This record gives sequence, C-alpha cells and structure tokens, in this order.
Amino acid sequence: MKFLLLATLATAALALPSDPLSARQKKTCTNPKLRKDWAKATNAEKKSYIDAVLCLATKPSRLKVPTHSTLYDDFAWVHAKLTDPQRIHAEPVFLPWHRYFVQVYEDALHSCGYTGAAMYWDWTADWAAPSKAAVWNPVLGFGGNGSDSADGNGPLKLRIADGPFRNLRPTYWNGDVDPHWLSRDWAPAYPGQPELIGNAYSPSIMEEVFSWTEYERFWPALESSPHGGLHAGVGGGRGDMGPTSSPNDPIFFLHHAMVDKLWWEWQRADRDNRINAYKGMRNDGQEASLEDMMPMLKLAPDAKVKDYIDTEGGALCYKY
Repeated sequence: MKFLLLATLATAALALPSDPLSARQKKTCTNPKLRKDWAKATNAEKKSYIDAVLCLATKPSRLKVPTHSTLYDDFAWVHAKLTDPQRIHAEPVFLPWHRYFVQVYEDALHSCGYTGAAMYWDWTADWAAPSKAAVWNPVLGFGGNGSDSADGNGPLKLRIADGPFRNLRPTYWNGDVDPHWLSRDWAPAYPGQPELIGNAYSPSIMEEVFSWTEYERFWPALESSPHGGLHAGVGGGRGDMGPTSSPNDPIFFLHHAMVDKLWWEWQRADRDNRINAYKGMRNDGQEASLEDMMPMLKLAPDAKVKDYIDTEGGALCYKY
C-alpha cells in the first residue's frame, strides 16, 4: 500500500461507534425513511442534498490518507482499496456491501445538515435517452458530461462543463493520489448502441435479471450488465465513474441506491424466501455466509452481512 491508514482518528468528533448497530436503531423498524427518485424529489430536497455533498469536501478526512484529503475523498479511497485486490465486486458481498456503503454516505450527508434519505436515479426509466435524465440538470442536478474545452485536466480526463460540482477536485484516481477536476466521459450513441450504453439496462435486460430466483444467479446478473454498463456509460475512459475510485462522482451514490432498490424489489417479490437469501462462492474460495464481515477500512465500523440484508431490520430502516 502506498498510504498508511492511521490507527486513531484526530478528534473525538470523528470517533466511530464500536458497534455498527449503535449509531442506528436496534429496535423494530416501525417508521422507515422513504428513499426517493431524484426526478420526483422537490427542488428544496435536491438543493439540500447538493449542498450536503459539497459540504463533505470541506470536512477533514476520517482516514488522513493523505493529509490533504477530505471526508468526500474518503469514500473513493475506501472503494478503490477494496477493489484492488477485489473484495467487494464479483462476489456475493457486492450487494450488501454497497447497501452499507450508501448508508454510510447518507449518514455523512446528515453530518452536513441534510435531513432526508439517500436518493436514487432510476436509469431503467431513462435507458433510451439517459443524457436527458433529470439528474444531469445544471442547477438542481449533477451537471452534465465532461468537455475537451473544460480547462485543467489535460487529455486524460474530461472535466465536467457545468453544474454545482464543476469545481469539485477529487484527490484520488484509482488508488493513487492524483488531484483533478471531477470528470465524465459519456459513451456516445452509434448504430446499434444507445448513448451511455443504455441497452445495458433496457427493459429486456432487466426482465432477464429478474428472471433469476436464486441469489447466487441474481446478484451477478445485476452487477454485470445494468450496474457495470451504467458505470462504463457515464465514466467512459476519461471520467471518474470508470476507475475504482468511482465514488469521486456524486452520481455514484444515486446509481448504487438504484442498484439497491432493484435488490430490494427482488427481495420483496418473494420475501419469505428471499429476504435472507445470500449464497455464492467468495473470491477466497469460501461459501458466503450471513456472518461474513464487510470491511469499511475505518470510514465506518466493519459490519456483518446479516445486519444489512434487510432494509427494514438490523441496522437499517428505509424503503423505496
């Protein structure tokens, strides 16, 4: 590793709870928060969310790697370090780990004054023309594509040309320190290929994903084409959604909230049999278990899969 993760945090305000459940409720979830589609949120809700994201970039890093990074950067660093070597993709923990990760991000937004739940981008509704989606609004959205004419990044990255996040300057690119302007490189349309690789999350693809009734078949189908296609379509070769540091782009968390929503829908299509369904072979050759630990590299406490398998039980209390 190029950077050393500090064993202790700088202030008591950044101290992590010793029990992953202690920061949230341990009792029965009776009033779950509602996670909204960005396109259906109010203008006030959108502005509050955007302001909180920008606030994260003003808060000191919990990890201090490197010392000039911010809480905003911590999410990209953790994701990159757990992707190389691979510990959170291409194995059963992909869905519960990212469910927990999105919750940690929501908690961080709350520390910046946001009072709502995480939101999602329903890219299944926008697959035919994803560049027209409400999430790319330049005022109450995430801005649009990167541009060769946008200054500052050179030929290897495309700085976004507009929006409230145009001046965000992430610290990491993949797992390396490489400060740059937030970048996107949308995959263009061409004959047989819609823009932003929209055919990777088309109705026919989603029907195929949901045709699988076993978790060990469902999660790879969801992770591969819909999830991976959206990352590649938005990030391209010169955007932040492509590398392992993809949480650099705030759209990452709306994307993964949508992935989580699809898992939530699959679970509730046959709740009795699916709410605790969790099977498959881990990358270390062991069979996956609800007792498996999900690492968070001190951004938040490591947690067991079983505590994040149900959005209305364990450590969680939300619905879609």
